[in-house]
Amino acid sequence: MDLSADAVRLGDTGAHAVVAVAGRRGGVDAVLRAHLAATAEVPADDVELDHACPECGARHGSPTVRYPTTPSGAHWFADAAVAAGVVVAAVGPRHPLGVGVEAAVGEVGPDVDEVALHPDERRRLEALDAAARPLVRATLWARKAALLRALGHAGVIEPSRLALSMPGKDDGIGRIERTVPEFGSRWDEIRLYDVPVPGRVAASVAVLPRP
Repeated sequence: MDLSADAVRLGDTGAHAVVAVAGRRGGVDAVLRAHLAATAEVPADDVELDHACPECGARHGSPTVRYPTTPSGAHWFADAAVAAGVVVAAVGPRHPLGVGVEAAVGEVGPDVDEVALHPDERRRLEALDAAARPLVRATLWARKAALLRALGHAGVIEPSRLALSMPGKDDGIGRIERTVPEFGSRWDEIRLYDVPVPGRVAASVAVLPRP
């Protein structure tokens, strides 16, 4: 599975993302393994991913790459997610990252937005044309899902406490506008890169500050 030619560069972070259609190019792990193998120039069968959280052992957050290592001997950062048959995988050598993919659906109940979106985001969403609202909502959801996956065990945060920049008005690179104490002093370095995907689907890769 050669995905290297499809890689999307994520700013100057050194990370790249690829998009695949589930069923045509394999499942989520298969796409991630292929992308990591192509990036690190190792056989895909040699890639070792550990999905257990290093803090609690549960399966949440982005996986730990046990093999390969970067040329300097450090760990690669990698993650993948799927929705509506679209798989997005991202790999990078320097920054922790997470991937979020969400399908755009019709209008949802207010209780759903209250759980997922900050009041500022809900007001901006309500001001949009009804036809544009589902994809913008899905992008906000994808960005927050990506961020929480990048944070892993530390990402047990209510999404409605965070306000992000508005999709369509930030050139496809989301930022945190209202933060929470758990993010510390470097929250303004976090970037959320939207990845173009087919269909009524939104995808984003959250890239955290370098450790």
